[in-house]
Amino acid sequence: QVQLVESGGGLVQAGGSLRLSCVASGTIFGINVMGWYRQAPGKQRELVASITSRGLTTYPNSVTGRFTISRDDAKNTVYLQMNSLKHEDTAVYYCNYHDRRGIDYWGQGTQVTVSS
Repeated sequence: QVQLVESGGGLVQAGGSLRLSCVASGTIFGINVMGWYRQAPGKQRELVASITSRGLTTYPNSVTGRFTISRDDAKNTVYLQMNSLKHEDTAVYYCNYHDRRGIDYWGQGTQVTVSS
């Protein structure tokens, strides 16, 4: 089992920045992928950023150049730096841990609200 605890969400004006953190605990495998997803009201959950245990990152076009994912394996923590935030970035952001067996774990979510 893996537990994920997110923090860092909140209310920010358009153009501002936030940094989300997610701490993982439990049975952590060395080979894994950690990521951030978001879900806005009435929309499906979508990938925001992911990073492999080797440091390879993936972003959708909607956040490329604005969001940066990073990880500190010594702290079992993944971060999401969000800059130049837009109103459409408003959503609940979820941390995800995908282990080598293909099992997904999710955090409880943290609200990010960007005022226009």
